[in-house]
Amino acid sequence: MPGQKLPIDQLRDFLNAKAWHYNTINFIESDPISIPHRFKRKQDIEIAGFFAATLAWGQRATIINKCNELLAMMDNQPHAFMLHHQLSDLKPFTKFKHRTFNATDALYFIERLSTFYRAHASLEVAFVQNLNLTQPALRDVFLIEQALIQFNKMFFDLPDAPVRTQKHVSTPARKSACKRLNMFLRWMVRQDTRGVDFGIWKNISPSQLVCPCDVHVERIARKLKLISRKGMNWQTAIELTTNLRKLDATDPVLYDFALFGMGVMER
Repeated sequence: MPGQKLPIDQLRDFLNAKAWHYNTINFIESDPISIPHRFKRKQDIEIAGFFAATLAWGQRATIINKCNELLAMMDNQPHAFMLHHQLSDLKPFTKFKHRTFNATDALYFIERLSTFYRAHASLEVAFVQNLNLTQPALRDVFLIEQALIQFNKMFFDLPDAPVRTQKHVSTPARKSACKRLNMFLRWMVRQDTRGVDFGIWKNISPSQLVCPCDVHVERIARKLKLISRKGMNWQTAIELTTNLRKLDATDPVLYDFALFGMGVMER
């Protein structure tokens, strides 16, 4: 691992090589992205991906097992479950728990997603419906900032929204780096020929995405002098993404594969 800041061309070549090394179908099996990859229908991919991203903290094997457990309670048909479940179908969820995500949280997620999908065809609408996508000032990462703030407000707009559940859906308004939501957006928006990310949302460009920042990404990014700010918050995620845009303005979060892969696989 380089101990000093690399020239930009050398850094680009280094990270491109690492990104394409990890951005392969071999990445899928042991990662939470394997959960939405179980499905073919757009809405099932969205719902499974949203739950997988939300539960993505801790050991990856445990995350995958808990997601599979949750989806089994929906008869492995998450979109149909959101549209057609009965009150009695919710009983199994009263025992669900993954770390601090418990039954209260699971039941509210189902309630809010059910309400949403009965009115809209895709969860993408919740991120983009009130944004002026043609406004020049919103053609960069600030579009995602507004999209995440808007999504958070929408998600908790039901009168019975539990206060405790709000910690499971982050927002830049609380200075969070929004790692899980940015990861979810990467899954939905990015598209290439490698078969990992889905690219099923078309109203947000890959160039507008913000890099998901977990402890592994942060550690490697600091070693490579891509982050100088202290701590990890929304502005730190923006700093990292801004520096990654200097390497590839059209697809900066491609380098999430490189930073995360090196952080996890190359200790």
